Amino acid sequence: MLYQPAPYVRVIAEAGVNHNGNVSLAIELIDAAAESGADIVKFQTFKTSSLTTENAPMAKYQEINTQTQNTQQAMLQKLELPLDDFYTLAQHAKEKGIQFLSTPFDLESISFLQKMKLNTVKIGSGEITNLPYLRRIAEFKWDIFLSTGMSSLDEVQNALNALIKSGVKESSITLFHCTTEYPAPVQDVNLRAMLTLKDKFSNIAGIGYSDHTKGITIPIAAASLGATVIEKHFTLDKKMDGPDHKASLEPHELKQMVQAIRDVSSSLGNGIKEPAPSEIPNRTVARKSIVAARDILAGELLTEENLTTKRPGNGISPMCWDDIIGTAAPRNFKKDELL
Repeated sequence: MLYQPAPYVRVIAEAGVNHNGNVSLAIELIDAAAESGADIVKFQTFKTSSLTTENAPMAKYQEINTQTQNTQQAMLQKLELPLDDFYTLAQHAKEKGIQFLSTPFDLESISFLQKMKLNTVKIGSGEITNLPYLRRIAEFKWDIFLSTGMSSLDEVQNALNALIKSGVKESSITLFHCTTEYPAPVQDVNLRAMLTLKDKFSNIAGIGYSDHTKGITIPIAAASLGATVIEKHFTLDKKMDGPDHKASLEPHELKQMVQAIRDVSSSLGNGIKEPAPSEIPNRTVARKSIVAARDILAGELLTEENLTTKRPGNGISPMCWDDIIGTAAPRNFKKDELL
């Protein structure tokens, strides 16, 4: 089976809320993302009062990572950026040569991002069962990244149906396999589910992977399995206060991940088994030829006793051994001389 050359793998550096509500810190995150070689830097846009009820509890991982027990509203209010700040961030990203992206978490934020004239939107895993949200997203002609964490295959299908029924082209949707835990246990990642999505929904734009594990191993593996987009949280310092810092990469790690993904993508090739251009010169050096095991006189029969195989490989191939054995030497040969 022959394969098409591997597509370019886009890397999303997920800044998320790791700016801690500080636009200056958000700008530094954009700088770090651009320096890493990532293609996209992504934030989260929300109005806290529209996102949660007053008493919505924090997730367990949020309590652990922030070392507090509070409501989601109390936590998110500290992480919310004024909407106008996103214009500043988008402009800075443009100046740095990296695409700006954000995930909206409420209807107002969807409309706001549309006013920013972005061409792509990311739907977080928590919104995959939010029908009014999906319908609002569908009002705009975006390319859509849809994260599927916490979802069954039926729920993914239902979300796609809702988007498509509302006017979204199937070919504009990229599905992201995801495990929504921070950090996600490696044994819960189930990367093969990404392949299931690819097989089940063959008419979509592609399959991505949003990673919440520690380190860079799993996103690299996802790239080797054919993910066309990889998303990974990053921070300037894992020791900072906030819910996501501990499950994020620091800038030097993000840079390592991006380079590793580039290497993996380049290494996949087209599936044809043939000598690579770089190894062709080494065939002569590494392969062997039929040579004289001792001095041989002209007319002497060539036998397994007076012949052997040695490097280099620019003489008669040892694969012709049976054709040579039993024939007469056409001339004298010195020991180690190639036939």
